[in-house]
Amino acid sequence: MSDETIADYVGRNSGVAFHAPEGTFTWAEYDDLSSRLARSYVDSGLAPGARIAVLLTGGALTHIAYLAAQKAGLVTVGIGPRAGDAEIAHLLRKTGAALATRATHRGRSGAEIAARCGAARHLVLDLDALAALPGGPLPDGRSPLGPGDIFFLNSTSGTTGLPKVVRQTLDNRKYFGPLAHAAGRMGPDEVFASVLPAPYGFGLWSAHVVPAMYGYPTVLTAEFDAGETLRLIERHRVTVLCAVTAQFIMLLNDPAFAATDLSSLRLMFTGGERVPLARAREFEQRTGCAVLQFYGSNEAGPISVTTVDDPPEARLTTAGRPIPEMRLRLVDGGQISVNGPGCTPGYLDDEAANAVLFDADGRLRTGDIGSIDADGYLSITGRIADFIIRGGHNVSALVVEEAVAGHPSVAAVAVVAAPDPVLGERACAYVVTRGPLTLDDLRKHLDAGGVGKQNWPEHLVELPALPLSTGGKVDKAALRADAAARYGVTEPD
Repeated sequence: MSDETIADYVGRNSGVAFHAPEGTFTWAEYDDLSSRLARSYVDSGLAPGARIAVLLTGGALTHIAYLAAQKAGLVTVGIGPRAGDAEIAHLLRKTGAALATRATHRGRSGAEIAARCGAARHLVLDLDALAALPGGPLPDGRSPLGPGDIFFLNSTSGTTGLPKVVRQTLDNRKYFGPLAHAAGRMGPDEVFASVLPAPYGFGLWSAHVVPAMYGYPTVLTAEFDAGETLRLIERHRVTVLCAVTAQFIMLLNDPAFAATDLSSLRLMFTGGERVPLARAREFEQRTGCAVLQFYGSNEAGPISVTTVDDPPEARLTTAGRPIPEMRLRLVDGGQISVNGPGCTPGYLDDEAANAVLFDADGRLRTGDIGSIDADGYLSITGRIADFIIRGGHNVSALVVEEAVAGHPSVAAVAVVAAPDPVLGERACAYVVTRGPLTLDDLRKHLDAGGVGKQNWPEHLVELPALPLSTGGKVDKAALRADAAARYGVTEPD
């Protein structure tokens, strides 16, 4: 892997860097504004290696702030734009970071957020004011971060409790670059659109790192909105869309989808959670683009990848072939473990969590269960923490979700365990529908399709939309809490 940094890439690129909510920015403007902010950080007394927590909605300023920190030798703590005060306070305590916000963040005073969350120091970022800041080189002896340094601390998007803090080197994130480039057979004129929260792994590589490596202009949004995303794809002739599963399903469900010119799209990288076969196939059929995914995690980085050269069935029904350098092994009944260049060095100051994450040989345990077929394709068959234990029998939530998603009235689905006084747990399907649907309707459909009864949901709850975590994934913790409230058994007094 090369010794280049994001600053090196940005400095050599030409043309447009971002089509952002704040306007269009060239690579030269991005470079200049981030250098001015870096100088401001240094002049304000932030010492080398200090941490600065960035709480911003998406856009150019987010990436300027991230790059400024790298140039100034500071470590960025990424906070999701929708994070609540408890999460922000936890991350500030855990990292000891100063907090940087706009004057107003999602309708709230940045100063109020800083005070309520216990920030030791609060910096206000103003894009319009950056051009007036002094430029020039940093003081002698002040070095930028290198590719092997910890440059980013991002949190797990969180399924339960408060998030853990994941350490990232720039090399960890750069590793996605040539893999994505090869998987999509990308040319010199791609236009990216990344509609993910920037601080998480997928958002970081798809907006901050890989476009800079190849000089691709990138379309950014403040916060995801399906209708606006469709308009931006059409307006900027986007060729590569990066969106988590829940987001591309919302695009499909939007009434404007059919009327929007999406003919420029060649690729969509998706994932972050289960990619439903029926909806992925529908997206390909309606747009003509190839649906690709990296299987991996914030902690592990990329583990396997699907490519435009894979047969369609393998591309849409598996997680692709394992990346050789990630040295995947199936252990302990099929749990996926890896040890390669995409892996985090570990959680920040959390020996107990690291002892669970890594085995005695230093291999990272993913918590996912998988299998590899005769052609070398990896399939994810379950997750250690994502099973419904019904009368002592393990039922995979992923398998039930895939079955339910095949019903024509189901637009989106998530399956969690609901408590049961006799069997312990039963499968509860939360669905967003496109038409009338009852549990009996669903059972008839599953029976006709040959789905075994052990993989039928036993509760059906219709929602207008599935709840999303701060990372943009379906918030299964919220659904589990709802299922517990709906179906929990109260012991008699």
